[in-house]
Amino acid sequence: MAVLSEILPVEAVLLDVPAADWREAVRRAGDLMAATGAATDTYTAEMIENVRENGPYIVIAPGLAFAHARPSPAVLRTGMSWVRLADPVEFGHETNDPVELVVGLAAKDASEHTEAMGALARLLADPETARALREAPTPQAVHTILGGGSGSGSGSGGVGGGVGPEPRKEAARGGDLHKILTVCGNGVGTSLFLKQTVEGVLDRWGWSRYVTVEATDTISARGRASEAVAILTSREIARTLGDVGVPVKVVEDFTSAAEADRVLRDTYDV
Repeated sequence: MAVLSEILPVEAVLLDVPAADWREAVRRAGDLMAATGAATDTYTAEMIENVRENGPYIVIAPGLAFAHARPSPAVLRTGMSWVRLADPVEFGHETNDPVELVVGLAAKDASEHTEAMGALARLLADPETARALREAPTPQAVHTILGGGSGSGSGSGGVGGGVGPEPRKEAARGGDLHKILTVCGNGVGTSLFLKQTVEGVLDRWGWSRYVTVEATDTISARGRASEAVAILTSREIARTLGDVGVPVKVVEDFTSAAEADRVLRDTYDV
């Protein structure tokens, strides 16, 4: 699998970029992926249309938008881009606006970039690393920091090193494997990012053998809801899903292990 430093080259990092609105901000992220051979200009248009159709759910944390669309012929190879804006712009998100950082993703499929997403989730979950990335003076400095997260270590930061709750029989249904679905519009971007954060918390709890996490899209989530004990997603996607017969839990900050910890505790009443 491709690691973060491989699919997000230094040439795809641009700092202090002017953008009049969210469309231009997403376009700048798409332009970088086109320039580095990851996608065509058509994919940039698809990313913008994704926000028009599904709302600003790609704003996954305060100040951070994760721009992407479905895998399509416009994606030439899996790649990413990093755009720090000169001035923040509004995407229309209720809690996480304004956005100052746009990370672009062009994915060939739903699995090739899993390791890179895990690395990025771990980096952004650590407050000091996240601050260093946002304040980095040059693209080379950003890439150096991102390269430090390209390993395959498990877990993510943000919730200290405390011991998690003991699995109870009723929480783990006598040892049966539970399933949690993380959901976004396309099943390859923000849902995968949230999956990595949630799995980091479960690893820390020692619950990974009891609970599996799968990232999926809204259409598939409706059909598979009965398989899950809960769905974790953004507020916008939760509204789109409506009543699917299982609890739908809203997560505002997909980079926050602390929030994922709280939502999991609420789900399992621990």
